Amino acid sequence: MSEFRAEELDRLPLGELLAHVAAKSPTPGGGAVASAVGALGAALGQMVVSYSLGKKNLAAHQPALERAAAYLTRARALLLMLATEDAQAYGRVNALSKLPEGDPQRAGLPEAERAAVEVPLAVMAAAVDLLREFDGLAPITNVQLHSDLEIAAILAEATVRAGACNVRVNARFWSDRSAAERALAQMDALMKAGAERLPVVESRCRPAASK
Repeated sequence: MSEFRAEELDRLPLGELLAHVAAKSPTPGGGAVASAVGALGAALGQMVVSYSLGKKNLAAHQPALERAAAYLTRARALLLMLATEDAQAYGRVNALSKLPEGDPQRAGLPEAERAAVEVPLAVMAAAVDLLREFDGLAPITNVQLHSDLEIAAILAEATVRAGACNVRVNARFWSDRSAAERALAQMDALMKAGAERLPVVESRCRPAASK
């Protein structure tokens, strides 16, 4: 297995990515995995849209579906980019925190700590946006793919909760305590939004007899 390079994360074969995650190395860790799961959710949502585009019984919704396809393409790319940024941010925190006190390079630690909180917050926000998108897609997509849309929503909500794990732990070490408290408040709001949206999407995706 080659050395892990965060900037190449989006180009790794799945098996190699899993091997890097399993390795005794701080990166890629939970943050990168959370964001990659969100990207999988976006990709699965794209599949649902792909099977809905061109359907005669959904003709009235084609413009909305085309917009959704473009949005999900961007969301998938964003979440993969954030997975890379998370691995880079945590790797930098890990490296700088091991330097001896007085080392001039430690001056970059506060900025690294900030990124280690703000990146998973961005992941959470992107995943909540995905859930909102899936909510809107449920009534206008191919019902044969609604189990896939429900799974996509579950992955997105899991990304929200997983992102919160990283915000919570990294905020503890952020020397800017007021900024850390604001980040935690934002985390709570995103957690609430995700938890409220998922059951709505699930309900929309399930046959009436199964609700």
